[in-house]
Amino acid sequence: MSGENEFFIGRSYDLKGEKLGEEIYYDPDDLTTHGVVVGMTGSGKTGLCVDILEEAALQGIPALIVDPKGDIANLLLHFPNLAPADFKQWVDPDEARREGISIEELAGQEATKWSQGLEKWGIGSERMDRVREAAEYAVYTPGSDAGIPVSILASLKSPGLAWEENRELLREKVSSTVTALLGLVGIEADPVRSREHILLANLFEASWQAGKDMDLMELIRQIQSPPMARLGAFELDQFYPEDDRFELAMLLNNLLASPTFEAWVEGVPLDIESLLWSNGKPRHSVFYLAHLPESERMFFVTLLMTAVESWMRSESGSSTLKALIYFDEVLGYLPPVAVPPSKPPMLRLLKQARAFGVGLLLTTQNPVDLDYKALSNAGTWFIGKLQTEQDKARLLDGLESSDSGAALERDDIDRLISQLSSRVFILHNVHEKAPRVFHTRWAMAYLRGPITREQIRPLNELVHASTAATAVAATPDGAAARPPADSALSATRPAVPQGTAEYFLPGNLTASDALQAAGRTVETAQAEGLMYRPTLLAQAAVRYLDRKHGIDQLESTAAIVDEADRSGVVRWEDWINPALEAADLDHPPAPEALYADLFSPFNEPVQLRSLEADFKDYIYHSQGLKLFSNAELELLAEPGTTEAGFREQLSEAARKARDEEVEALKDKYENKVDRVQDKLTKEERELAEDESELSARKMEELATHAENILGLFSGSRSRRRVSSSLTKRRMTGKAKADVEESQQVIEDLRKELVEIEAELKAEVEQIHDRWAAIASEVEETVITPYKKDIRVEYFGIAWKPYWRIRADDESFELPAYEAR
Repeated sequence: MSGENEFFIGRSYDLKGEKLGEEIYYDPDDLTTHGVVVGMTGSGKTGLCVDILEEAALQGIPALIVDPKGDIANLLLHFPNLAPADFKQWVDPDEARREGISIEELAGQEATKWSQGLEKWGIGSERMDRVREAAEYAVYTPGSDAGIPVSILASLKSPGLAWEENRELLREKVSSTVTALLGLVGIEADPVRSREHILLANLFEASWQAGKDMDLMELIRQIQSPPMARLGAFELDQFYPEDDRFELAMLLNNLLASPTFEAWVEGVPLDIESLLWSNGKPRHSVFYLAHLPESERMFFVTLLMTAVESWMRSESGSSTLKALIYFDEVLGYLPPVAVPPSKPPMLRLLKQARAFGVGLLLTTQNPVDLDYKALSNAGTWFIGKLQTEQDKARLLDGLESSDSGAALERDDIDRLISQLSSRVFILHNVHEKAPRVFHTRWAMAYLRGPITREQIRPLNELVHASTAATAVAATPDGAAARPPADSALSATRPAVPQGTAEYFLPGNLTASDALQAAGRTVETAQAEGLMYRPTLLAQAAVRYLDRKHGIDQLESTAAIVDEADRSGVVRWEDWINPALEAADLDHPPAPEALYADLFSPFNEPVQLRSLEADFKDYIYHSQGLKLFSNAELELLAEPGTTEAGFREQLSEAARKARDEEVEALKDKYENKVDRVQDKLTKEERELAEDESELSARKMEELATHAENILGLFSGSRSRRRVSSSLTKRRMTGKAKADVEESQQVIEDLRKELVEIEAELKAEVEQIHDRWAAIASEVEETVITPYKKDIRVEYFGIAWKPYWRIRADDESFELPAYEAR
């Protein structure tokens, strides 16, 4: 494969003949003038961009990848062995269900599809091994620990640059940081007109100019007691009265106090150098944002772009591509008219990054949603199928305005765009003489579709990325005594959020039972009463339906969640409990019991609604009715059947099938035996005839011989008599030969009967062995539910009882409820 230092992205494509031509290579250094990929859904944008990122990895070029929808996280799915087992975890169960095949069969089909696709493009396992090992891959999840969390505290700290030498850069960074921070609390702030923005920008500037770090706690303090007396020509209290400043401080304090915000301050720092390189090895860091609301996505993107800008300014200039910043679907972040917080730093990067060897690659479905000035800064265009004439017109305007050294005829490009099909793109590069039409190569990564939040952790495990947990580990009920988490217990039950269901779990353990279950044998232990702590109860009834096998089963799955992680994420698999009946929840609270406070996210209606949807999604993706099965016998066990019981079914079915096959085999051999027996009977009859003939001939020969002897004594010698004697002898010899031949044939036929019997016996034994082996094969078939067949039975706050125990001057709690 040529183009050793270039990106192999596809082959030239003849639109008229629909034929592939020569290999197309792209010089990565051309991306220092940035690139834009445009194309509607289904145009093949994702595959092309994965191709480019794979080639970047092979060339040792690191990348920061913004993934708002979860499509580009597929970049981590490299399977050099192309084995179906590699694909099994990642194929779409819905697709298997729609096609009426098992997940294993779909995995096999996908493995074959990828193997054939890569073979067609001359890509072998060695190249796939290289792309997997060429870079370190990881998926980061800002605001969540589903992947690797990212701390934004580093973005608020002093950048460590001399203020006087970098005044313009640092003020731009201050402006973007403040805009993003205010956007997170719902304030759309203009840097010139908004007093909130002006105040915060001055606070950040004063702190950074003095080389001091800023954090939210310090920012809140300084808002209430600013270190400056005036802002502009006005006294501080005239410009921004104290009471108004307190309201702003409260807004930011609410953000800081929210447990969900803790996910933003835990994890790896937003350090661009370490996100691009690890001990000299390039990294491809994917920032997965699909789980975030739009305001938090904007907040993070803005901080990321300003962090890239600050890092870039500290680097030396370069004309070669040192790092790639890839943004998948830039809609809303670089609009033509509005100025969201992300737009200024992105525009600055598009204008200035080329001098530092940093390239931006942006994708969009709709060029009309991109800023015109941004379009004019792009030197490379990958143009796929477009949806509207308006998109095409905006794209052509952007191409004409770009600094292009390539010949560009608007009508020709317009005509070419109209002829494009899936995975066929126009490559317009200002560094080349003319546009080229090409067909993208097959991606080495498995493009399985958007990655879900639940798949991020196994995805990171696949590439051995560090996923250090930040959540508090759960403690199973009854495993040990739980020390009181607080002293703020009240006889008044806290009100649950409006519209939230409320349940009471039964106190089915006495204090003695609770002590025994916890392994405590305290002689002086005394129960001081019951208390309730809030938990989250979620239970769904799932209908498992498989009409082909006559399966229609209803099962319930329940989770009792003692505590969610600080960002409001629940790992449902850690809290699964036996399903509850209505009678289990039909209990009034114990009189004179105390209550602990509700805590986040159990006291937040929006979070609870989100968790209910998340629980239903968990059930859909993780639950399944597991049944024993045997593909050869086409048997699927009834729900509740034990393995021993199913093996009995298999033995009976195999025995029946075996007996039918043996009977058919015996019928077949009986026909063979009958044919041989008929021959034998015929030969035995012919032998009897031949023996009779031989006996007669011998008598005739003897008589003729005696007549000849008498003739000698009578002196009569007849030539005729001698001739007759010889004839009789010949006839006797022939009769004897016929007898011997019949005897030989009979012997052969009897041997054949013996051989047929032995052959039948051997085949019968083989049939017995084969069906015995088939009967021993017990597999597991999982019937997954349809979303419409999942019904949430219970969801709300469940008050869980605990015994308050005192023993030897020690106070502790023990569960008074045991799941049964």
